[in-house]
Amino acid sequence: MTGKPRVIVTRRLLPVVEDRMSELFDVVINTEDRIMDRDALIAAMRDCDVLVPTVTDRIDGAMIEAAGDRLGLIASFGAGTEHIDVAAAWSRRIIVTNTPGVFTEDTADTAMALILTGPRRFAEGITTLRQGKWPGWGPSFMLGHRINGKRLGIIGMGRIGQAVAHRARAFGLEIVYHNRHRLPDAVENMLGARYESDLDRLIAESDILTLHCPATAETHHLLDARRIALMKPTSYLVNTARGHLIDEEALITALTHNKIGGAGLDVYAHEPEIDPRFISLSNVLALPHMASATIEGREASGEKVIANIRFWADGHRPPDQVLEGLV
Repeated sequence: MTGKPRVIVTRRLLPVVEDRMSELFDVVINTEDRIMDRDALIAAMRDCDVLVPTVTDRIDGAMIEAAGDRLGLIASFGAGTEHIDVAAAWSRRIIVTNTPGVFTEDTADTAMALILTGPRRFAEGITTLRQGKWPGWGPSFMLGHRINGKRLGIIGMGRIGQAVAHRARAFGLEIVYHNRHRLPDAVENMLGARYESDLDRLIAESDILTLHCPATAETHHLLDARRIALMKPTSYLVNTARGHLIDEEALITALTHNKIGGAGLDVYAHEPEIDPRFISLSNVLALPHMASATIEGREASGEKVIANIRFWADGHRPPDQVLEGLV
């Protein structure tokens, strides 16, 4: 490519990232930082060489078909790519990249915080104080469960799942995991983790269940009503992955009737909308999709986006080209 590539960024990024992009590219920033609708995204794709979307931007095959001939790279900000039809992009010779690995530690920290908070009922304790309802210390007041010695079931043992296992081991949790492929013995030994091939058994025997798998057709409603019913009445569910992994109506029913102990949630099926019952239930700690919300992580993600664009503009294969989902 001769000259600076025209780059359109769909959301505001950190100032240091935007400044660097402005130095290197002919960049257009969505200064209003509002989610772009379908027509706006199509118009942007027709007017740039590189689109930089985020997980809030759904880009399907029809949109890619309508993009015209100029677009050559979709450099997504974030690790997930389920919001982009990668196969449709490839059919148009449009490369898709992401920013893997930069949010691993941040997301694992958040998952671990929810693992600790739920069984100990810390969220309920904070609410009690804020509402002025604390009667004072008592031997039977706000009793929760210790996590030392409890069984943590991890569904999805990629980078984040392993990072959670590393943290959980320090808290004395027994770690059992389910994954598409079993990890090498050396990794299992390092993490102190045991593989369980039967997902239903893992769910039924876990005291705390944490989800770290991608959103695919196979994992949609992975935790449906049947599987939620397998959980122990004292067990806790943590989800920092994707909202569509859970049948939310089934989960709300279980939480409302105390069929499980509680849930810690950072993601939801219809973001930014959230079922108000998740907010009102005392046995739920609901966060606004903030597991990756660290300055360090967002800056590192921006740096990866810039690197991918520069490699592509120089005629080289970007380091983070997405190949999953290609047909």
